[in-house]
Amino acid sequence: MLQTVGGWLWWERLWLPGNVSWSDLEDSEGRVYAKACQLYAALPCALCLLLVRFLFERYLATPVANVWGIRDRVRLTAEQNPILENYFCRQARVPSQADVRSLCKKTSWPERRVQVWFRRRRNQERPGLRKRFCEASWRCVFYLFAFVGGVLALYDKPWLYNLKEVWEGFPKQSMLPSQYWYYLLEMGFYLSLLLSLSFDVKRKDFKEQVIHHIATLTLLSFSWISNYIRIGTIVMAVHDSADILLEGAKVFNYAKWHKTANAIFVVFTVLFMLTRLVIFPFWLIHCTWVYPPEKFPPFFGYYFFNVMLLLLQILHLYWAALISRMFYKCIFSKLEGDDRSDEEEDDSDSPKERNHKLSHMNGSGARGRANGH
Repeated sequence: MLQTVGGWLWWERLWLPGNVSWSDLEDSEGRVYAKACQLYAALPCALCLLLVRFLFERYLATPVANVWGIRDRVRLTAEQNPILENYFCRQARVPSQADVRSLCKKTSWPERRVQVWFRRRRNQERPGLRKRFCEASWRCVFYLFAFVGGVLALYDKPWLYNLKEVWEGFPKQSMLPSQYWYYLLEMGFYLSLLLSLSFDVKRKDFKEQVIHHIATLTLLSFSWISNYIRIGTIVMAVHDSADILLEGAKVFNYAKWHKTANAIFVVFTVLFMLTRLVIFPFWLIHCTWVYPPEKFPPFFGYYFFNVMLLLLQILHLYWAALISRMFYKCIFSKLEGDDRSDEEEDDSDSPKERNHKLSHMNGSGARGRANGH
């Protein structure tokens, strides 16, 4: 049965054009081809990157946070209450008004005290500012090094300047050492992000991030086995270019350098829209969709690769909407953080009470001005 499954999985028509077989991609005459077994190296690479990240955040990012005065907000701890804790863990983090009244009866607490307990309990699980700063710093540094590595691997290649060269001689294209290390580094990084999901900052687009990481790893793995390496390296470099600025803007925003953060974010927005909404669909997807049939008949891998690219493009459109909203805030108001992040709540007053206080203060101020104070 395993042999049957293995034979179907590695059926040549799934991965290669009709006139090519696996025997054609065996190393010979100084030509080296990518092999599926080499993908196992991504796991130890991911574990090494997790170790490097731990050392980076502990011995570089944390001291920088201390120098810049980045401190976590002092949080009040929720009181011990088994009834509320059980509801919080098993039913909902934000109770409805009817549930609040029911919990008031069970605990003999007033309504306001129950609401404050839930706000404090939610705040306890939200990551602090220093953790966000360290995480953004690590990603910024990685994307910078990855992008530089991608530029070094691509700058002298003819297919960077003429995308038709991507398919010249496909799939019998010898793999270069720079391509091997670039792929290994990128796959190890995205695999490390999946392994660290449980302790990373959890944002509102958590599900989209998981889909993105899985789609990216699937694309990289498939492109490796099918020898779509030339277009794969270009796709990676295009994505890394904007990610550097996004994480950099977060770093300066957490450090309260708002003008610098806003300036970087404006440049990031322009670059994101250019790379993800123009270059990626109209150059790269066009390259993978239009040019291959000129060289060989379409096969399953051709359709599969393009569908995965389209899935990434849908995610780009989703993030473009979020970024546009943040860009609007950046230009016309003040960008305080990442719209994908859950903001810390005021754990002392309910929204109704805060609005009442605000209107009272505004009313007092108006009366004071009217009285000449």
